[in-house]
Amino acid sequence: MQNEPIALIIDIVRSRELKDRAAAQAAVLQTFGAATAERSIRQALWPTVGDEFQAVFADITQALRATAIVRLTLPIEVDCRFGFGQGEIQEIEQAATGSIQDGSAWWRARAAIEEAHRREDKSNPYLRGWFVSGRASGGADSIVNSFLLMRDKVITDMRPRERRLTAGVLLGRAQSALAAMEGITQSAVSQNLRKSGGAALLAAHMLFEAPSDSRVQAGGGPR
Repeated sequence: MQNEPIALIIDIVRSRELKDRAAAQAAVLQTFGAATAERSIRQALWPTVGDEFQAVFADITQALRATAIVRLTLPIEVDCRFGFGQGEIQEIEQAATGSIQDGSAWWRARAAIEEAHRREDKSNPYLRGWFVSGRASGGADSIVNSFLLMRDKVITDMRPRERRLTAGVLLGRAQSALAAMEGITQSAVSQNLRKSGGAALLAAHMLFEAPSDSRVQAGGGPR
């Protein structure tokens, strides 16, 4: 199960309140394309019904970083909700609009986005994502969902410049380049990332993506 793909379902938050839903949908497609241009993705984002989209990733770490970049780079008035499901993906047939798929990954992604929506409405208004793996122990789910709760809170509280700078470092851009783009000093970029939580967000993603033995060393454990 560890090597099973990640099905991702995306919907636009409060889409009916937007003045231009078509522009919002175009923004999601554009930002997602930019976020995954240099990352491992098994199937690029495609629109399905209404304001919903789907994609497939090889693993959860790539899906987490891509969705963080999407939230950070979308226009401030547009936000997305994500359901991550790990499991099997079966291709049923090819249609004019693309592949028709089924399987446990998609069932879990649907359950995940519904849970994210439920928690958002109930007690975590900043939450925008949830993960369901189907593992009996539930340990991986708890780790990823704890991360999502903290990540989404940090991103929700960010101002536009803080979002741009955090997206920049997640995309691998140098602080000096970001400083030039913003018309500020590199020291100001560094301070902004520390105060906004962007630096912590980058460190958390890097730790998630590190091999398991590197995580032990980073935590001060056996070497």
